[in-house]
Amino acid sequence: MATYETPLNPTLEPDQEPTRRDVILIAASGFAAIGAAAALWPLLDQMNPDQSMLSLATTEVDISHVEAGQAITVMWRGKPIFIRHRTDQEIGKAKDIKLDDLVDPLARNANLPDDAPATDDNRAAKDREPWLVMIGICTHLGCIPKGQAVGDYKGQFGGWFCPCHGSQYDTAGRIRLGPAPQNLAIPPYSFASDTKIKIG
Repeated sequence: MATYETPLNPTLEPDQEPTRRDVILIAASGFAAIGAAAALWPLLDQMNPDQSMLSLATTEVDISHVEAGQAITVMWRGKPIFIRHRTDQEIGKAKDIKLDDLVDPLARNANLPDDAPATDDNRAAKDREPWLVMIGICTHLGCIPKGQAVGDYKGQFGGWFCPCHGSQYDTAGRIRLGPAPQNLAIPPYSFASDTKIKIG
């Protein structure tokens, strides 16, 4: 009775040559692995950010024309960024607020530790307290709050007002009233010079 060898037969002696079946099995396995990798590559590659997003990884903003009391909105990674040059009165209002009166006691500042308290100093630009830089997306359901343009209603606290569900933020971007659970987030940024902010 004839016996059949299985592929890659473990009973092969060290001096025995592999059979034709062994070689075909190894070659077929190699081609299958290469084919699977080639099929998976487009699926994995499409998860990477596209070039337009990579080009927006950082952006520089010229703020030389923004006077005290004015604000501008720029785009970064597809999100509106609110930049406000606050007046002394707006800074004073923000500093007068006690942390116990805040809905969200955390600064939500990407430039500070996660547990930093939401004081005005932790929300404003370091060593440049008139400047406030925030992601302009309401933390309730993602609407864009009003308060950047001249004549916009800024709510009871003089900061920003979300027209979707009535969330109101103060002059440091902290939630004071309404359904929003968190303060407006602060993106990673730094001052490249006295007149330029680098976001990202």
